[in-house]
Amino acid sequence: MQATQMHPFRNPKPCLSLFHHLFRFRITPTTNSPYPTIPSNHFSTDSSTAYPTTTTTTTTTKTTTSVSIDAGSSNRKPISLWPGMFHSPAIYALWEARSSVFENPVLSNGPSVPKTPSRSRTCIFYNFSEDHMIREQYRNPWNHIRMGKLVEDFDALAGTVAFKHCSNEDGTARPLLLVTASVDKMVLKKAIHIDADLTIVGAVTWVGRSSMEIQLELTQSEQGNPNISNSPALVANFTFVARDSTTGKAAAINQISPESEQERLLWEEAEERNKLRKRKNQEEKHGESEDTARLKALLAEGRIFSDMPALANRNSILMEDTCLQNSFICQPQQRNTHGRIFGGFLMRRAFELAFSTAYAFAGAAPHFLEVDHVDFFKPVEVGNFLRLKSCVLYTELDNLAEPLVNVEVVAHVTKPEHRSSEVSNRFYFTFGVDPEAIKNGLRLRHVVPATEEEARKVLERMDAENLSLVKIDGNLNVVKENKCTEKTNL
Repeated sequence: MQATQMHPFRNPKPCLSLFHHLFRFRITPTTNSPYPTIPSNHFSTDSSTAYPTTTTTTTTTKTTTSVSIDAGSSNRKPISLWPGMFHSPAIYALWEARSSVFENPVLSNGPSVPKTPSRSRTCIFYNFSEDHMIREQYRNPWNHIRMGKLVEDFDALAGTVAFKHCSNEDGTARPLLLVTASVDKMVLKKAIHIDADLTIVGAVTWVGRSSMEIQLELTQSEQGNPNISNSPALVANFTFVARDSTTGKAAAINQISPESEQERLLWEEAEERNKLRKRKNQEEKHGESEDTARLKALLAEGRIFSDMPALANRNSILMEDTCLQNSFICQPQQRNTHGRIFGGFLMRRAFELAFSTAYAFAGAAPHFLEVDHVDFFKPVEVGNFLRLKSCVLYTELDNLAEPLVNVEVVAHVTKPEHRSSEVSNRFYFTFGVDPEAIKNGLRLRHVVPATEEEARKVLERMDAENLSLVKIDGNLNVVKENKCTEKTNL
């Protein structure tokens, strides 16, 4: 093969022309420039451009005079609104709505009288059918909804609802720190369309001494489309806890007084979920008996990959070979109104990494189905070095026409100065795969754990999802427990 000479510089004209819609300036080359002369109209725009020109440049044969434009002239906002400016329009609107209360906090000895759910009920409306600018911000490359941004908005709405519930009767705020403690499983009940209006409504449904549960419902209007019904497409339950902003200790909050029969039913359901969470926490503290049979079954195939890779099952892949990760410094623009990193931002970044992991694993664009229970173990501060690590835990292949991919994302707060790394969050997502790709012969592989730690993670998630290990044609399959009949169950 003939070697080609590597040139230290490439002709810049083709590279620059790729981005001529992004720049709004002219280039006047000097006589000493080593680069070819670029025509003076190369970066000019005409009156039909969608973006108005915000800078003015006058070029003469001898001198160049430019008019200076203040880059921050359109962003003169109160400091309490700064965090929301760097998030979505919905988040900005929600944080702006409570900004006046933040600027006038009052000291209070305790909670006020109980409040009804209607006092905290808040709604976000997305005018996707007419507002192309808002639609563009929530559209993904496949012209579907960006679920990560909606999940981010969910957290902001839940925070606003919690804030309204904890405020005083006169609208002033007590000095409380409200943080997301956990998110229960969110299951997508039907597809969300990018071209139809949607609404998210949230209200407090249950209150303990210092914690509260907020239920959010996403509905989408029909807009003349018979394929879209007004039933909820997604229901989410967020748990928030209140801390005294000075001491950091748990703080009592306003109790709740359900009015309607539906509100009382929601309170009872939330009470049961709270009791279930407490039982699970107790079980984790005392430990559970080891399921050695299932551990051995899961690790058996992994040992073949390690000891005899040439004989390993070609339809399987090691869990470690499905992993992705990214790292970033948490910037001030990502903070919430309390000065910490916004929980919705963390959920969106975790979702996007999980989506990428499922995409790289399946070889076809996945679609979101559900996010399982999310726990916020530690707050994430501005300036923290955050690492997100993801992997495919297992696949559900009992229905080959509709295979499922289960992805785990773990967030680590890393402090190089202290040589420490702690888990701040764990996220679990379930994705489906493009049906057309399945029809065209796409087949997903089984995921095999290679270590006991990986195997335990799989078993923990299987137990949470009521799944079982079933051997079919010599391969271990993860299936729902009600589908285990007439099969070898481990």
